[in-house]
Amino acid sequence: MASKPALEYFPRVQKEFKPPLIANENAFLGDVVSSDKIDPEKPISCGIYRLEKGTPLVYPYTYHEMKIILEGEFDISDETGQSVHGVPGDVFYFPKGSVITFTTNSYGLAFYTGQRVNDKA
Repeated sequence: MASKPALEYFPRVQKEFKPPLIANENAFLGDVVSSDKIDPEKPISCGIYRLEKGTPLVYPYTYHEMKIILEGEFDISDETGQSVHGVPGDVFYFPKGSVITFTTNSYGLAFYTGQRVNDKA
């Protein structure tokens, strides 16, 4: 009889997890957990994204992703010309195929969930 999977717990991620630098001098992103080992056909990954004042991050999405802003602020725009000033509590959906530009005048911290395998952002 196969054992049932157990829940996983990651305390204080918003305050203690330090995502690695992924682009430019100011864009940090790190997966906290992924379902890819349990469900490789339909993986989801989640983690923390932090952007500091500096170079805008232009990101072409090769997967679907959702973000909720936890702290700070982001200016987020897409190739359609839509532009939004995001603040804590705002939720964004970035469809596969979109190209999104992230900027900030201070810093922004967000939690994301993407339909992809671990560490493939």
